[in-house]
Amino acid sequence: MTDRIEKHVEIDAPIERVWRALTDYREFGEWFRVKLEGPFAPGQVSRGHITYPGYEHLAWEATIVKMEEPRYFSFTWHPYAVDPKADYSKETPTLVEFRLEAAGKSTRLTVTESGFDRLPKHRMPEAMRMNDGGWAEQMKNIKAHVER
Repeated sequence: MTDRIEKHVEIDAPIERVWRALTDYREFGEWFRVKLEGPFAPGQVSRGHITYPGYEHLAWEATIVKMEEPRYFSFTWHPYAVDPKADYSKETPTLVEFRLEAAGKSTRLTVTESGFDRLPKHRMPEAMRMNDGGWAEQMKNIKAHVER
């Protein structure tokens, strides 16, 4: 499909450990490179600041949708919202979903970001391209974080 990004990674750790790395806001912040103000809670807005080099001037804001331990975590956000002068609040956010599956002693983690087709036409190609690369890197980050 053209409106979604999907990435998979096999992590050499039990599902409960991967779940904690995804849903504990401090651990999430370490591998995702964001300093969050507080814990994730369904229906609540998560706020903080990006700590990724080159993007430190950006705020993090996502609305937590669901937390179904230990298999499913989701949030909505405005993808590649990098222009501090732009008002992204009028755009329909994309949905980011993490699915965890036990695979023996490992965990298969799948991230899907969907809804790019609802972005303004001028933003969609760049947001998809940047987030496709971003999710590829974040899957490496969480794997390294959990396996160290």
